[in-house]
Amino acid sequence: MGLLSKIFGGQKAPHPRCSALVPAAGASSRMGGQDKLFCYLNGVPVLALTLQALDRCELIDEIVIAARQESILKIGDLCRDYAIEKSVKIVEGGANRVQSVMNAALSAAPDAAFLAVHDGARPLARPEEMAEVIRCAYRAGAAAPATPVKDTIKVASGGVVEKTLERSSLYAVQTPQVFDAGLLKGALQAALDGGIDVTDDCGAVERLGKKVYLVEGSYENIKITTPIDLALAEKILDLRGGIT
Repeated sequence: MGLLSKIFGGQKAPHPRCSALVPAAGASSRMGGQDKLFCYLNGVPVLALTLQALDRCELIDEIVIAARQESILKIGDLCRDYAIEKSVKIVEGGANRVQSVMNAALSAAPDAAFLAVHDGARPLARPEEMAEVIRCAYRAGAAAPATPVKDTIKVASGGVVEKTLERSSLYAVQTPQVFDAGLLKGALQAALDGGIDVTDDCGAVERLGKKVYLVEGSYENIKITTPIDLALAEKILDLRGGIT
């Protein structure tokens, strides 16, 4: 696959301080009126499962959550109820993802050398998978997990196919996406200054001409976006024996 984890062979590295940034201020517009972060999987809220995985990752030192103002107290209660042990900060999110991640980045510990952005609605990422991405970012400055695309992807306009993309070079990028702290903050500020709402943080870094290296991800690391994703996530948890 030509991924960074293959290049470096998963070697151990020193542990620079890394803060996890969790954007959790989205509108859940495709969930039929439910807030996906507070939907239950095996009796546990989606966001709680996400935070528990981050809490168990040995290379993450703190968690900063960007949330809607009306959810801040609820998320604080959730962190207490599900015994999140790492330091947690909850800040108000922004009008879009870029602003929310920036708000979280500016609230991270000043000595955080790396920032790991992880979707609040990705509850199935394993702590050891997160750690592998962080280790790759130590060396490369920017890394993200990704899986090869299985479907054929076409570019269309007005419902008419314009071209078919070469599938062998296409990857579905997941989170956590991990960056040198200064690089990410600079990329986010550039996106804000340009009025550009990128769909992921790699996109903001790519706009600066910086390389993002891909680590082999897991097809289980799905993002909860629609009700069918909840059913799929439940099945994955069942196959894991109910644990993340």
